[in-house]
Amino acid sequence: MQQQQRTFIQMRTNLKAVDNSGAKRIMCIQALKRRKGARLGDVIVASVKEAHAGGKVKKGDVVYAVVVRAAMQRGRCDGSEVKFDDNAAVLVNKQGEPIGTRVFGPVPHELRKMKHLKILSLAEHIA
Repeated sequence: MQQQQRTFIQMRTNLKAVDNSGAKRIMCIQALKRRKGARLGDVIVASVKEAHAGGKVKKGDVVYAVVVRAAMQRGRCDGSEVKFDDNAAVLVNKQGEPIGTRVFGPVPHELRKMKHLKILSLAEHIA
């Protein structure tokens, strides 16, 4: 019998937008790079499901986002595991620069390896 391979963020997963770009909730359309799903630090294509009035993005927009929090645990090199309460992402443009100017909540330091240094510098807390 084959054991089911669990992924972090897959198609139709709802994520919380944790920046001030104007989006409240986004839904993953496709995970770039990996075939099965996206993990911490991966870029996804998402659709904006809920948005604040007057924000930079509107409901229905197709955007790129970087996964900064995942509810499924991820092992670290030192043997510890990191796990968050929710699935969250930061909206970015095609060049990988954040659309918003602030990032709310904790962000894992694994983003440094993924070359998302701008997101780390905007974050209020690094886990």
